[in-house]
Amino acid sequence: MIDTTRTDIPEDERRLRLDVEDGIGVLTLCRPAKLNAWSWESTRQLGLLADRIRFDPSVRAVLLRAEGRAFCAGIDVSAPGGAITGRSGAERARAYYEGIRWAHERFAAFARLPQPVVAAVQGHCLGFGFELALMADIRIAAPDAVFALPEAQLGLAVDAGGDLRIAREAGAGWAKFLALTGRRLDAATAERLNLVQLVTEEAALDETARAVAAEIAANAPLAVQAVKHGIDAYAEAPLTAALDRTALSAALTLTSDDAAEGYTARGARRAPRFEGK
Repeated sequence: MIDTTRTDIPEDERRLRLDVEDGIGVLTLCRPAKLNAWSWESTRQLGLLADRIRFDPSVRAVLLRAEGRAFCAGIDVSAPGGAITGRSGAERARAYYEGIRWAHERFAAFARLPQPVVAAVQGHCLGFGFELALMADIRIAAPDAVFALPEAQLGLAVDAGGDLRIAREAGAGWAKFLALTGRRLDAATAERLNLVQLVTEEAALDETARAVAAEIAANAPLAVQAVKHGIDAYAEAPLTAALDRTALSAALTLTSDDAAEGYTARGARRAPRFEGK
């Protein structure tokens, strides 16, 4: 795993970029060659940038966007620190559990920003990418956006609360349907399920999302932040306890033989042979 005590973001290690423009904090996933695949380092940087945004009075709204043809294609399995080791299965599970809880704290810092977050989604928005988009307050998608939680196909539990957020937005039945099958959703279906608020032409995606963020930024910041806090307090009351259970479930599946088989099968382009161990 990475050094979680670092507070720097070297230029050559940048996974996200923050620019403040006219009251909008533009947070950009900036590894298009990797389809903005996510890693422990991405999580560390998200937490650092969320802290900067939180205490910057010039930022009244946040635009979450991505460079390239994909929003985020999921976890970067080739990233350094991706695997957590241990002297036994129990020690590995405990290390994963604490690592995932650490990640949840960084995600919470982002999801609970006082400033509303508008996400602009294009292309693949898979696995953690979908979970990241669900942490935003408002989601705007291009017609080519594709959403999915494919973790179960790899032998894993959903680890960042995406299934829980889908249950909150679209209902438990849809959360189970998507997380248990790994099926993909197009932008129009995601909009119908209330997982996306607007669908706009790809060429207009950035402009439309910025316009919505600008509308929010133009309103009274104390009122805007009070509205976000109030709605979140109502909607997320049981989420903390559920996320702790999610972290434990994810830790156990990440250390399973099924997870190893799932990744091996995906790399070999064959159907996995899961044995439930």
